[in-house]
Order: sequence, then structure tokens, then C-alpha cells
Amino acid sequence: MSLLDTFPPRYGTGSLADILPSALAVLGVPGSPDALGLTEGPLAGARRIAVLLVDGLGYRLLEQASAVAPTLADFTSGRIGGLQPLTAGFPSTTPVSLVTLGTGMPPGAHGVVGFTLNIPDTERVLNHIRWDGDPDPMLWQPLETRFQRAAAEGVAVTVVSRPEYEGTGLSTSAFRGAEYRGASGTDEIAAGMREALAEGDRSFVYGYIPDVDANGHYHGVDSPQWRSAVARIDRLLTMLVDGLPSDTALIVTADHGMIDVPDEDRFDLLAHPEARRGVRLITGEPRVRYVHALPGAAGDVGETWKSLLGSRALVMTREEAVDTGWFGPVPPENAARLGDLVVVCVGRTVILNVPEADMEATSLLRAYHGSITAAEMEIPLLTLRGTVTPPG
Repeated sequence: MSLLDTFPPRYGTGSLADILPSALAVLGVPGSPDALGLTEGPLAGARRIAVLLVDGLGYRLLEQASAVAPTLADFTSGRIGGLQPLTAGFPSTTPVSLVTLGTGMPPGAHGVVGFTLNIPDTERVLNHIRWDGDPDPMLWQPLETRFQRAAAEGVAVTVVSRPEYEGTGLSTSAFRGAEYRGASGTDEIAAGMREALAEGDRSFVYGYIPDVDANGHYHGVDSPQWRSAVARIDRLLTMLVDGLPSDTALIVTADHGMIDVPDEDRFDLLAHPEARRGVRLITGEPRVRYVHALPGAAGDVGETWKSLLGSRALVMTREEAVDTGWFGPVPPENAARLGDLVVVCVGRTVILNVPEADMEATSLLRAYHGSITAAEMEIPLLTLRGTVTPPG
């Protein structure tokens, strides 16, 4: 793959970062650019909006998913609502995407630019989904969220997600400003979202469910377990769609897609000790690695990685990676979180066995995401306006 073969994010015209600003523009929240044109379509005039994010349900997976999801199939066939493709931010991974959604800004601006990152001027590696609040999320991600902006304008703002995510560094970075309501299963999430939608004169509700992503990772895309997870999501979607009031709109999206990775495409760093020569730390995740070199060693490290990986990855300097525009504009303090080298896997390659960055089961996964291919970057935007006259 060359830079011409990549699927770059469309910040400002059709990306995950544009969803909340466009939705809040419908609700009349100042400072909310409507890049997606939601104020002019069937969502025009809605006073209540729900956004459901289905982790891992990329646009390129909708056909497989629709085979076991009747309500989703109604969207993809055009029988109800609207459907259009958007892009995730880069890297196409959950922590990056959730903060991109919540802030309405590209990753370079908010600074959560990877699954794991080196905290500059330290030897520490921050895993964003195991973030207990150190470093302080208000400092690590200082941008105002769209939830804060909406709440300041009198909108009733609620997040409905798993109880264990409340108060984490990632939730604080992405969703601060919203009331948090813990809910686990599909019934609880649907009930929590419907209840929160009815509050206030205007309401905005965000719901999140990780089942499709988790089952895809562990069992593979279109496995029986993955299809079962999709069917559960469809049950949730059905409960949200049925009886949706006419003053209410539903938006469904995802944070990324994913791809299965066969054994022959797994590059094991433990089998190539030369890759660690001159290296201080490696962060990121299997499809996008950030390589932090020892002082003066970046050039030699880059040549070694290019030689080892060949056409399986794009090996760029930090400056080259920033210049692609994939992160959006990157201020110097956030650029420091990237490695001296940014290694972007192409095809189905993953780079595994990085002890300082990988979780216990990372090398055992069947499917991955994070890179800049269409299968990982393209996400759906499903929209539906209710038709049932609200009480009163």
C-alpha cells in the first residue's frame, strides 16, 4: 500500500468528529457546525436526539450484519431511515474514536492519538481503556466536550453505558458534562436511553455497547459469536426504533470496522530481536505502532523496521505521519505523544508481542483494527426520525 491506497479521514465533511456538532446544531446549540446537513433533512426540528454507538460495526460489515439483524436490514435496504458512510478518525481504534466523538475534534487536537501512548518525559505507557485517572484527564485531554457545551445551553445530556466505565479517565475525557447512567444489557441500555430522552425541554442521549467489537476480536468477524452479538444489538435497535416519538431522532454509528488476521500475517517482534535495537519504548496497538527511539538512533531504527516489514507497513517519521493529515492538525504537545516512528500496517498485517503496550490476550485475538484501510476506517451513519405523536 502507498499513501494513494489509504482511506483517510474526512474531518469537517463526513467523519465521526462531525456527528455531535451536527446533532447539536439540530437542537440549536450555538457553536455547533452542521457538516453532515442534519438540520436540513428529516432530523430538522427534532427536540430530542439519541446517538447509539455500536463498537466495531464498520460500514463494510453491514451486509454480513444485516443477515441476522432485521431492523438493521430495514436501514441498509432503505425501508426505514437513512444511511450514509462516514470515516473514523485515525488511528481507527476505540479510545481515539470515543474522544473524537465526544469532543467533536480530530485526534491531533484532543491528544488521545492511540490505544496506548508514552507519557512524554517519562517511561510510562498509558493504556486508555485501563486509565484510572492518572494522568489527570482534565490535563491529558483539556478540550471542552460537546456534552459540556450542550449542558451549558440547557439541554438535558445523558450517557448510558456500562457502570464500570463511569469515572474512568477515558469517560471523563470523552463525556464529561453529561449525567452518567450505568446500564449493561440491551434491555437496560434501551430503557435508560428512552427514559433520558423524555427529560427536559430538549434532550441529548448517548448510548454505547461493546459486544460486536469484543466478539469480533476474540472469535472473528462473522463467527457464530459475532452474529449472536449482532442479533443482540438488533434487539436494542428495535427497542429504540419502536414507538419513537415524532419530536425525537435516532442516530446509530460505530467507532471503526475490523478485519480478520490469519496466522501468516502476524509479525512477532519476539522473533526479531533486531527490531528492539536502539528502541526505548513501543506503544500504539497491533495495526499502528509508535516506536520511540533512544537518542540519536531514530534513523537506524527506521531503516531496520523498513527492512524487516517491507511492503507490510508504512514506516514514517513523526513529521511525515503528521503531514499526512490523518490526525488532523497536531499541536507540538500532542505530537510528542507519537513515536519517533509511526508504523502503519497495511494488508492484514499486525505487529504483536510488545510487552509494554499489549494486554494479556492481544496476540490471541482473531480480528483487529486501527489502521487506515477502508474496512477499518469506514463507519455508518444511520438516521431515523420518529413518527409517534408524543403524549401531551
